[in-house]
Amino acid sequence: MSRTSIDLSGTELLEQAIVRREGRFANNGALVVSTGRRTGRSPLDRFIVKEPSTSDDIAWGNVNRPFDPDQFEELWDRVEGYLSECDCFVAHLHSGADNDHYLPIKITTDTAWHCLFAHNIFIQADNYNQAEKQEWEILNAAHFICVPKRDHTNSDAAVIINFARRRVLLAGMQYAGEMKKALFAVQNFLLPEKDILPLHCAANTNQDGDTCLLFGSAGSGKTSLSAAPDRILIGDDEHGWGRGVVFNLEGGCYAKCTDLNPDSEPQIWNAIQFGAILENVVIDDTTRAPDYSDRALSENSRCSYPLNHFGTIQQQKVNSEPSSIIFLVCDMTGILPAVALLSNEAAAYHFLSGYNALLTSSDIVENEKPKITFSPCFGAAFLPRRPIEYAELLIKRLEEFGTRVYMVNTGWTGGPVGTGQRYSLQITRQIVRAVQTGELESTATDHLANLNLEVPRTLEGLDPDLLNPRNSWQDKAAYDREETRLAGKFVDNFSRFDATVEITNAGPKPVDKL
Repeated sequence: MSRTSIDLSGTELLEQAIVRREGRFANNGALVVSTGRRTGRSPLDRFIVKEPSTSDDIAWGNVNRPFDPDQFEELWDRVEGYLSECDCFVAHLHSGADNDHYLPIKITTDTAWHCLFAHNIFIQADNYNQAEKQEWEILNAAHFICVPKRDHTNSDAAVIINFARRRVLLAGMQYAGEMKKALFAVQNFLLPEKDILPLHCAANTNQDGDTCLLFGSAGSGKTSLSAAPDRILIGDDEHGWGRGVVFNLEGGCYAKCTDLNPDSEPQIWNAIQFGAILENVVIDDTTRAPDYSDRALSENSRCSYPLNHFGTIQQQKVNSEPSSIIFLVCDMTGILPAVALLSNEAAAYHFLSGYNALLTSSDIVENEKPKITFSPCFGAAFLPRRPIEYAELLIKRLEEFGTRVYMVNTGWTGGPVGTGQRYSLQITRQIVRAVQTGELESTATDHLANLNLEVPRTLEGLDPDLLNPRNSWQDKAAYDREETRLAGKFVDNFSRFDATVEITNAGPKPVDKL
């Protein structure tokens, strides 16, 4: 006879996961699980139900794939029937720390560890749905097998969002990140209607309450750089920015574990303890010690843990509007400067561009190799609306509050991958600290014409050759060629956006120097 367990504690869920042999403990106390062949998100298996009340507001295409409403109901009923015959776990949680803008969510899973993941990542409210808002329901049947001909899915698994019914269906998806990002996509659609800008960014603050937002696509260092020992972490990945407030959409962190070590990332290392979940991390069979350098199971090994595993956190997960914003870009060409100061229009340009190097990805991509990528708003995979809507809301927030915006290169200098050197975490942290302390606010700058960027002439303790990237290349002619080529890629990519002349003119302007 099946049994449903409702609102178990984290410890109780861990006990159930062990009893049900869903995972085993590492020597640091974390639960270690495997997600099977899917160790990242599956973009081709993600859909949004196409129905009249929201259809005109969604940017349909490769990211937002339409799904028929009637076929959704049939699959929902089928998964619901499957879960009724399983031992299930139910949790009542919030998405969003702000009292006015949270979503109450009821999550049902067929494994204890997926329910624990939700328990770690979303917000455990003292008073569930005190404002009596309309509830969102999530079914996460990780071991359900979709039949494409019957279920009208792309494969044996699917993630489907239904805004009209306030439902999210995850069927056959063992990778836990799908649940987290599905809720982020929901908030990315709903919050702009309330004049709230949803953001794929980390946030931290100092003792005086000066908030800093750190944007970045996968592999740019967002989680690592937000977990600074001299800062108070608000959250590492998803936030909302409204008038007078920045608030975390989550209650936990989902950090990459690949090559994790205690010297460079002590906060994350220490957060992996009892109550945390390690996904696709190899552990020694005898000592149970994790080997974060072993990529046998995945290039995208992950750990989820609640924010209270950090020694310094912003308990309420809410703070004031940001004094500074940092766009973290991993530039594999070695062309972009270590740091640049951006005007509001330039901020909108680079926000829309979302430039990064795809070194390792949280998406499943066949035969993936390092390459340049552009991901609008540093999170194209989670944007139901048109990117320009988010960019316009960003400019509105910047103008209203006077936030300063910077671009910081966490990639290469002195040449591209294979020739140049990657910026050390120590150097990047030094630059980030200079931004957060206001050191760069009134500094003298040089203009890089091709890239159309303002770079500081000096930064205390940093080699000046790192500030003007051309100086760090031995072959200056090669730099000039590659700079023009990269600037051209920016221009070509930006042509797809219906942006204002002011925003367009704030981007790179390639001029062949030969």
